[in-house]
Amino acid sequence: MASSRLPSGALTLKQFMRRQQVLLLYRKILRAIRQVPSEANRKYLQDWAREEFKRNKSATEEDTIRMMITQGNMQLKELERTLALAKS
Repeated sequence: MASSRLPSGALTLKQFMRRQQVLLLYRKILRAIRQVPSEANRKYLQDWAREEFKRNKSATEEDTIRMMITQGNMQLKELERTLALAKS
């Protein structure tokens, strides 16, 4: 029986792909927050986003992570719509 060449803590392909989705969502949210005109609101939203991602960092169940990504994408779209309305 051949032993695996991967380290014991290595991510599976599915976990790696999910991690990439989470990181992409985090970066998109922070980019959108940079467009908030008010310094106080921008700081509040940055702190909120960081805290939410830190709080859910230990989630391991696939369905839970997928649901959180979906919710995050909906919140991002809502923020982008709000920013677009504020600019017009």
